Amino acid sequence: MIRTDVLDRLPVRGALPALVSALDGHGTAVLCAPPGTGKTTLVPLVLAGLVGAPGPVRRVLVAEPRRIAARAAARRMAWLLGEETGGRVGFTVRGERRVGPGTVVEVVTTGVLLQRLQRDQELSGVDVVVLDECHERHLDADTAAAFLLDVRAALRPELRLVAASATTDAEGWARLLGDAPVVAAEGVSHPVETVWAPPERPVRPPHGTRVDPVLLEHVAGVVRRALRERAGDVLCFLPGVGEIARVAGLLGGPAELGAEVLQVHGRAPAAVQEAVLAGGSGTRRVVLATAVAESSLTVPGVRVVVDSGLAREPRTDHARGLSALATVRASRAAGRQRAGRAGREAPGTVYRCWAEADEARLPAFPAPEILVADLAGFALQAACWGDPDASGLALLDPPPAGALAAARAVLTATGAVDADGRPTARGHRMARLGVHPRLARALLDGAAEVGARRTAEIVALLSEEPPREYGDDLAAAWRAARRGGDAYAARWRAEARRLESALRGVSERTSGDALTDDAAAGLVAALAFPERVARARGEGAFLMVSGTGAVLGDGSRLRSAPWLAVAVADRPVASASARVRLGAVIDEDTARATAGALFAEAEEVCWSAERGDVVARRVARLGAVELSSRPLASPDRVLLRAALVEGLRAEGPGLLRWTPEATGLRERLAFLHRELGAPWPDVSDEALLADPEAWLGPELDAARRRADLERVDARAALERLLPWAGGEAARLAELAPERIEVPSGSRIRVDYGSGRPVLAVKLQELFGLERTPTVAGGRVPVLVHLLSPAGRPAAVTADLASFWRDGYRAVRAELRGRYPRHPWPEDPSTAEPTRRANARRR
Repeated sequence: MIRTDVLDRLPVRGALPALVSALDGHGTAVLCAPPGTGKTTLVPLVLAGLVGAPGPVRRVLVAEPRRIAARAAARRMAWLLGEETGGRVGFTVRGERRVGPGTVVEVVTTGVLLQRLQRDQELSGVDVVVLDECHERHLDADTAAAFLLDVRAALRPELRLVAASATTDAEGWARLLGDAPVVAAEGVSHPVETVWAPPERPVRPPHGTRVDPVLLEHVAGVVRRALRERAGDVLCFLPGVGEIARVAGLLGGPAELGAEVLQVHGRAPAAVQEAVLAGGSGTRRVVLATAVAESSLTVPGVRVVVDSGLAREPRTDHARGLSALATVRASRAAGRQRAGRAGREAPGTVYRCWAEADEARLPAFPAPEILVADLAGFALQAACWGDPDASGLALLDPPPAGALAAARAVLTATGAVDADGRPTARGHRMARLGVHPRLARALLDGAAEVGARRTAEIVALLSEEPPREYGDDLAAAWRAARRGGDAYAARWRAEARRLESALRGVSERTSGDALTDDAAAGLVAALAFPERVARARGEGAFLMVSGTGAVLGDGSRLRSAPWLAVAVADRPVASASARVRLGAVIDEDTARATAGALFAEAEEVCWSAERGDVVARRVARLGAVELSSRPLASPDRVLLRAALVEGLRAEGPGLLRWTPEATGLRERLAFLHRELGAPWPDVSDEALLADPEAWLGPELDAARRRADLERVDARAALERLLPWAGGEAARLAELAPERIEVPSGSRIRVDYGSGRPVLAVKLQELFGLERTPTVAGGRVPVLVHLLSPAGRPAAVTADLASFWRDGYRAVRAELRGRYPRHPWPEDPSTAEPTRRANARRR
């Protein structure tokens, strides 16, 4: 019996005439309706002709982003019709299908919708498609929308398409759907009071999947506060399953809390999900939920929302081939959705676990998944659709070029596409398996090696990461799932059966059963992630063939493995190594077999920073992992020369032999380059290392190792840089003399190392010299350091005439008593210069 009284109270009913009119006239429409208005339940029933004004019965397909939402929406619609699911309303999610011959409205996940479109591009028999919660910008939903627009444009213009959302970029979706009409439904929104409840203690920002325990303790405290201050059930939003379990533990049991604690997430048992959605039985409830409860689901009895302010979004490190979920600050749009849950049935309250001043700094909307996620699955879908580069797809955001290129590389390596990006027959089959292309490759190739059933079970483990309590050993987790009676094990068995059935027709080798579970798990994991095959390098540390380091947690049973197939890993912020979440032991033969495309054997001649010398050897490598090496007796001269240059650049010109003469020549050339410029060469470290061939060519031809470079006379090499061609080299001694003759007859070395030429000479040797000596063609006076008879500094001047006139008297008065045997004339400018004392002169 149709529950007309409930249907009549749904606020979206007022917008239905406009929606039907828009679809009749345009074929597409954007429906904006707040949470709780009935857009997910009433709209499909009306469009199908099951309720409302009499009309033709149409088959309606409703696409939801999550399995829990798809099941809940189907059950709610069936309840409104007074039926069970599988009658006129059914649902299909991965591993579960409840439809019958009379099903008119079918709720599916967006992933299931993509599979159907690939099998039947016309979507035969379907009259209307409703893309629900499109504001969440899941990759599958964006892809399905693009495919459906292609279908309408080329095959079935009569197919009707509705993009429905509670909060969305209506104008963007309207443009995407060909300037579709936007229909807005007014909700009966009850007022929701906002209580700002920031932590009193400092909280470290989230990184990776880690959330500061201080924040979780605070969230638990806010839940207790809400129970004291407000009536009704409490819905608390947390980013993930681990945080839900932690807060549940902090809250304690019903006796202590005065309320029943329920956990809702994608991995929760169906019975728990149904109990939460069915409403309470008199006992107050605290529902701890992930983002699955933001939309599509109504949790009866909720009057209070506690929002941690966190969410999980996919992130992909394309350079290292690592994909993981990252904890981020939830967007303002998500915050509005969450707060709205408190006002679905009556006035409510939202406790926000952050300061009001932080609200404006939050992102407006969640990041579209196409911009941050691994695109291998999307790229395969696009290739099988006939648009390998996705350039012809109608997307709100185009895929990033780098991410799409990385995805194509994965597809090429797995044999899913050819060199032009077109799907192979294998690629088409992989796309129909409903798992990531990497896992599809492991499923097809692994079945031939270890059997369809065992491969399907292992891939099912990899398609939905097992609970943390299963441990990080893939083979042990496999055994735990076989024994397990928990919700995860039940889903795992269903998925394994589905995958095994998809493998019918794959030939198996009779030797497959001979492999142990550990060997089978390692082989399948390595087939899925060949670039994550890793070799031990001590103390629980490994090096993947991709070049990324990996570490195991303390106490892991995998720490003694010589080789590892890393199935799940993430890289914490500021960490150079990935953290292994799930892996399996393998041997070198398995590593070579699965990552064979990365095997290379070549002559390697390079400079070893560790040894500080040239290393010449023949090396066999599996990607970044060295398997073996042997010395080369006669390395290639070109490679050898390049290695020597590499070493010179690594250690600098000081690697050569720098005699005082060589150092002096370099300082003179540097002075002339600075003062006169070209053609005098730049002899800085940067300039010399930029073109070592110009001054070290013959020596590099003859050298084979570090010791040969250390014997090179740097002065002879530098002389090659002198401007010989223009004849300027002959003026070196004139422009930057190595020594200057002073009045006493001594030839004193000029020091060019301090940036300005310095002449350090005993004062008595300059008697009679009225002008300061100059260099650089008379342009630069030298800085004269006047020394005492004992060679100690007495005065510094760049103007000798001025010193004789003004400064000499003070120096004479200070020093002549100390050095009475040396001449101290009244007028030094006319005195006779000398290198000796008075007695020796006589």
